[in-house]
Amino acid sequence: MSLRPADAAPGASAAPGAGADTPAGTGSTVADPVIADPAGPEVTAFGSWPREPGTVTCRASAVPPGADAPFVIISEAHLPDVPTEWEPHAHPLHELVWVRGGTLMSRVADRVFTVSDGQGLWMPAGVVHGGRLTADVVFHDVFFAPERTPVAFDGPTAIEMTPLLESLLTHLARTDLDAAARARAESVVFDVLEPSERQLALRMPGDPRIDAIAEALLEDPSDPRSLEEWARALGTSERTISRAFRHTTGLSFAQWRQALRVHRALTLLSEGHDVQTVALLLGYAQTSTFIAAFRRVMGATPGAFARTSAGGPEGIGAADPGAFSRTGTARPEGFGPSSPAVDAAAA
Repeated sequence: MSLRPADAAPGASAAPGAGADTPAGTGSTVADPVIADPAGPEVTAFGSWPREPGTVTCRASAVPPGADAPFVIISEAHLPDVPTEWEPHAHPLHELVWVRGGTLMSRVADRVFTVSDGQGLWMPAGVVHGGRLTADVVFHDVFFAPERTPVAFDGPTAIEMTPLLESLLTHLARTDLDAAARARAESVVFDVLEPSERQLALRMPGDPRIDAIAEALLEDPSDPRSLEEWARALGTSERTISRAFRHTTGLSFAQWRQALRVHRALTLLSEGHDVQTVALLLGYAQTSTFIAAFRRVMGATPGAFARTSAGGPEGIGAADPGAFSRTGTARPEGFGPSSPAVDAAAA
């Protein structure tokens, strides 16, 4: 999702200071953002999913800066200081994104992926996708030349971002690597690139019989209405709603709502809300019920997730905000001190 200027939507205004030049050698492009008009129409890429106030929209470039370099892997990073949304787009290169200190949502066809700390999202070349990023999040974007990439995934895939993999990819963002050092690091990346055990994707129904339910819950995940109440409101039967959810999402109504709430919880926790507050915002009467539901989906408690999100993994230079400029580009000298894990793995 390499940043490119976006055309202004009706009623939108350009953000002050937008369109700054990219520092030479950074391999990143700064967006010329557009402030989303709060009264304007919702972007169809995310349906009724609420947009944060002050969100800027950007048009992603099809090919990132430096794509003509003789590298298999092109790594870059950004630190937007406002919530950011990318219009639907595709790249001719494979893409891997991950974040530190927040969350990224990506919409691919009828699925919404939530990328949180510790996970990345692999997007195969040619797949149309859009994205939303919370503010003040370190956003990493890595591109792979398909014809020289020895690993492949059938579709968008959650990737386990181990400390070693993160260190290698941030190491490859450096501009002072010689060809031999780069080739060694790239070969280790392919050895350690593995899918995550948790493929956290929420499938949208896309069925007119239940779209109103999905839209209402996207707007307010705490909506407490039961299956019986929804059936009465829509003039249909509980059985029809249940079968429609099962057919379109593979989940029951209750399971789909729970999954949606976990997706929303990831964002709220990464924004610094405490566990009890998140539980209340999502409609749970008991905090313990929320903790149990979160743990079933994520394999960890929300408290543990929040601590990881706030602190980042040890030994990863990219977790240091000082390694990034506030305009959203990686500094030319790279991402802070080289990690011992990188030096050992690439030797």
